Amino acid sequence: MTPDGQVRPRRRSRRNARKDLEETEVGKRILITDDALFMRVTLKNILTKNGYEIAGEATNGREAVQLYASTQPDLVTMDITMPEMDGISAVREIKKADPEAKIIMCTAMGQKNMVMEAVAAGARDFIVKPFQPDKVLESVQKLLG
Repeated sequence: MTPDGQVRPRRRSRRNARKDLEETEVGKRILITDDALFMRVTLKNILTKNGYEIAGEATNGREAVQLYASTQPDLVTMDITMPEMDGISAVREIKKADPEAKIIMCTAMGQKNMVMEAVAAGARDFIVKPFQPDKVLESVQKLLG
């Protein structure tokens, strides 16, 4: 109660709020992998505005493999064409370490053969650049839902 006799709304503990987040799709952790800063920022904005947490950002496949091991995200978005290690090789490495890993490939138009190779390597879905928020969220929700 407040000093003037009004009833104060009950405050929720952080633990309960976090538990509620974990029980829904909101709060799921996503690793974003793309060598282009603009694409990472675009995905990050789409995902965070819809309640997802960014577990990390990788600029190439090698970084993605390392960050996956250290952050254990619920989902990975993976560009196909990147320096040092391409997305398809990174998918293979991540799937070798964690066969249950959920990976969405990010591709430019006209990369159908590479998408098929990525799916064969273990990617579960793909989204096309330039990113359309509804398509990104549909794909993420399909894998995390």
